[in-house]
Amino acid sequence: MKKYVSLLGAAICIIALVLSCAQNPFTGKKSLNFVSNSQLFPSSFQQYGTFLKENKVIVGTPDAKRVENVGVKIKSAAERWLKANGYSDYLNGYQWEYKLVEGKEVNAWCMPGGKIVVYSGILPITKDDAGLATVMGHEVSHALANHGAQRMSAGQLQELGAVGVAVATGNKSAEQQQMWQQYYGIGSQVGVMLPFSRSYENEADKIGLTLMAIAGYNPEYALAFWERMASNSGGTKPPEFMSTHPADATRITNIKRLIPEAKAEAKKFGVVFK
Repeated sequence: MKKYVSLLGAAICIIALVLSCAQNPFTGKKSLNFVSNSQLFPSSFQQYGTFLKENKVIVGTPDAKRVENVGVKIKSAAERWLKANGYSDYLNGYQWEYKLVEGKEVNAWCMPGGKIVVYSGILPITKDDAGLATVMGHEVSHALANHGAQRMSAGQLQELGAVGVAVATGNKSAEQQQMWQQYYGIGSQVGVMLPFSRSYENEADKIGLTLMAIAGYNPEYALAFWERMASNSGGTKPPEFMSTHPADATRITNIKRLIPEAKAEAKKFGVVFK
């Protein structure tokens, strides 16, 4: 009986995996996604509203207007690309916002559904509109590629795997069960979750370069931005295989390779760089 229950459970998981894999227009890949936008966006918008209430939003300044203007151009670039490629309805449900928030963090982020925050601490690194477009294009691309939903889905599978390990080792001693759980935790994190995270960063770099180029910002300036970020980071970093992000040298090498591709894509929309 247990054998049949296990087989049924495995079959259900396989069916769920097949049904939940949808092709993303920006990456061209089928990605695992158990969470629909109708489920994800309301929570995202609520969290964004709470964040804005708990932090100082900068309004009316030249920098705040720059964040707004660059954000609108990146959004318009995404809309143009999607329309040209037959995905006009892809952004249904998005509620775009672009906020500059006071903070020392050298960071920015975009929540699912188009809710964007740029911390004032990153502005000395972005320096100009092209640098800002690099950052905002990258962060928007995480949302467009559904990376948030994919992380949630992968996390659910990781938890399911832990349950499987517990069932498989149920007849062993407590020490052995704990050992196998630790092996699984380390293996799934280093071997699966972290590589996924680094692949998301690479995808966001590629999509972001294309969006900033279509928006009229020369993607070659993205290279200068990431070089400034690398110089600013300082300190000892973990080896790449233990990190959620590519190493600085890896990222810069990849961006150099992707710049001609971004320019070529922008040319289709009448944007030509010397």
